[in-house]
Amino acid sequence: MTSLPVIRLRPKTKPQAIRHGFPWVFADEVVTDRRTRALAPGSFAVLEDPERRPMALVTVNPESKIIARVMDPDPETRIDADWLSARLDRALAMREKIYDAPFYRLIHAEADGLPGLIVDRFGDTVVMQPNAAWSDVMADQIAADLVSVAGVRNVILNGQGRARGLEGLAERMDVLAGEAPSSPIRVPMNGAVYMADVMGGQKTGLFFDQRPNHAFAQKLASGRVLDVFSHVGGFGLAMLAAGAEHATLVDGSEPALALAREGASAMEMTDRIETRQQDAFAAMEALAEEGRQFDVVICDPPAFAPSKQALQAGLRAYERVAKLAAPLVAAGGYLGLCSCSHAADLTSFRNVSARGIGRGGRRGQLIHTGQAGPDHPTLPQLAETGYLKALFFRLDG
Repeated sequence: MTSLPVIRLRPKTKPQAIRHGFPWVFADEVVTDRRTRALAPGSFAVLEDPERRPMALVTVNPESKIIARVMDPDPETRIDADWLSARLDRALAMREKIYDAPFYRLIHAEADGLPGLIVDRFGDTVVMQPNAAWSDVMADQIAADLVSVAGVRNVILNGQGRARGLEGLAERMDVLAGEAPSSPIRVPMNGAVYMADVMGGQKTGLFFDQRPNHAFAQKLASGRVLDVFSHVGGFGLAMLAAGAEHATLVDGSEPALALAREGASAMEMTDRIETRQQDAFAAMEALAEEGRQFDVVICDPPAFAPSKQALQAGLRAYERVAKLAAPLVAAGGYLGLCSCSHAADLTSFRNVSARGIGRGGRRGQLIHTGQAGPDHPTLPQLAETGYLKALFFRLDG
């Protein structure tokens, strides 16, 4: 047997969920004696059931509400460079089968068997977010394996965001291999061109998860389109590439809009884009006062409900988005509403979206429900991995 320390489920705690693939163990489910509390964040241990039977090899962080994350169902596993390489190679093989260019999410945390670790690929550069303590401790080894397995040159560590705070991890930004890109990276996707600032942009610099929803929006593209919470132009640039006449992009970040304009320039469509740096809610109110309407309106806000505690306030915000957006859609036009809040399930999001459309004085058909692309796989036992929802409505007159 392994010489690793042991942590044990409390008596009467049912181990079936772990045995059936649920990857998390919460602090109130474990016997947290002095030895358990003394374990270093990011260390490894064997998880036992209440009868002292080994269940899995886990990584432990006594400073997190998720005190243990399953690394491997085999308690005898050794987490080393070979183990990491095998997981990375498995993830890479699937992406290379699906995508014809090296622009995708390479590692999607628990769904790829690497708890808390996010890796996005931009050609020969990857940005990794080690949001669990073990991946922060092993960051250099992960970077080395990314270079050897994926053949990338540059590995950027972006250690920022809410998830790290929940793990008790300090913010950090490092170049672990190669060098930092001196300018935004050009990313082709769905016929559009996006500019990803991997050093100073939001999260890893670009959101690959909306790729299939951009593609669906392209089927609707015509006339004038409005992309609210546009970031670097995700939906707007995609619809311009598909033949829309003009796109208006609204975002609170001027640096993000500057990247959107740079993308439009790379597409030779500068004259077909308008950007408005403004609070999205205020912008939609102002556009309504101006009497503006669009053939397609897309709203892709940040996570209004990042936790269960924020759920009700988040649902009210999503309803308000739908209420303000609906009047901006021309008769017979289309409205796309998105949520990246894992705490808001599809049914709740659909209900508040429909109610908001009604409060906006409109009625419509729900014609399509989208989710993240296959480079963001879902672990069926963990709802948080299937966070993205996109609803497309055709509105009446």
